[in-house]
Amino acid sequence: MNHIKIIKSEQEHEQAMAHLMSLMDSDPAEGSQQADDLDVLALLIERYEQQQFLMDPPEPIEAIKFRMDQQGLRNKDLIPYIGSAPKVSEILNGTRTLSLNMIRKLNAGLGISADVLIRTPEQKMANKYNIEWMRFPLAVMRKRGYFGDFSGSIQELKEYAEEILSRFLSSVKSGFALQPALLRTSAHLRANDKQTDEYALWAWQVKVLQQANAEVLVTAYKPCTVDKDWLIKLAQLSWSEQGPLLAKEYLNTHGIHLVFEAHLPKTYLDGAVCLHEGGNPVVALTLRHDRLDNFWFTLMHELAHIVLHIDGDDTWFLDDLDVESIDKCEQQADVLAQQALLPVDPIKLELIQDADSVRHLAQQLNVHSCVVAGRLRYERRNHKLFGALFRDKTKLE
Repeated sequence: MNHIKIIKSEQEHEQAMAHLMSLMDSDPAEGSQQADDLDVLALLIERYEQQQFLMDPPEPIEAIKFRMDQQGLRNKDLIPYIGSAPKVSEILNGTRTLSLNMIRKLNAGLGISADVLIRTPEQKMANKYNIEWMRFPLAVMRKRGYFGDFSGSIQELKEYAEEILSRFLSSVKSGFALQPALLRTSAHLRANDKQTDEYALWAWQVKVLQQANAEVLVTAYKPCTVDKDWLIKLAQLSWSEQGPLLAKEYLNTHGIHLVFEAHLPKTYLDGAVCLHEGGNPVVALTLRHDRLDNFWFTLMHELAHIVLHIDGDDTWFLDDLDVESIDKCEQQADVLAQQALLPVDPIKLELIQDADSVRHLAQQLNVHSCVVAGRLRYERRNHKLFGALFRDKTKLE
């Protein structure tokens, strides 16, 4: 007579199965010792198999249909959880996926486990974070192509915002780490008195990093590459109408990303700088004020942060250069940018009164005349100085 005991190994499982089959073949009388042994053995085998051969959880649609059968629900009874009769049909026949919002309602209303309903990586990621998804500027982001090949309506974008935004944010390594609550403690934001839209700023930063990811640099950045002399040499590329493109190439050959990404509403940005995950600096310009003098000063300002302040951490410098900043770091970057663009005695600048003098000094310094005129307009607080002269646009083609 076989001894019945708890099954602990595959070998014992095989022996128990053989014993079970033997007992079943003997067709024991109800209430007999053999019948009791058969029942106990069956329970022990079931227990072992449940522990060793865990079943996959049911598919979301199967779980919903099972609950409908349990509670005698019809398709129309799911409308409060899914949104409309057509959507219910699409969900149940598999032509539409569940959104996180639907999942939460089904979990709360029908008691279906969220773990069963949440299946995609985007849903799992989004469900971890307490993010106000509707605060992102979805319509503008969609229009600008932030969501890749997404071609749905704005209503569909809102319905699946958590999943789509989660995919967008996770497209760069630090995407979720840039959320506003964390950014306030790690970034330097030079901003005006207007309320910056933190979620729009977050989206812009991720888009910048996406662009940096897509750019192939000629070389890795070497610390201390950027200094004042290097900046002066770069500024001398401004004499050319193709100066901005030459600057991008110049930075690339020294391991620095230069990204152009228009600002989003209520971000009030001119430029920013940070370190890419690989250690290469990323300079981003919005061209919010599309003039050559603004391009060159903003570029120099962000590069000055690399010289003076970026030391290998994940700090961002985000700059609205219309603002007079009292921050020491910003003042230092302003000074270095000005010195690199126009390495000239301030007294000499004070003597310039006409367009010919602007052109003459620009030729002496080998920089674009717009750079000289822009500096004079800024220092003299007279943006009408020289009229329509020296207001060239930035050429990026």
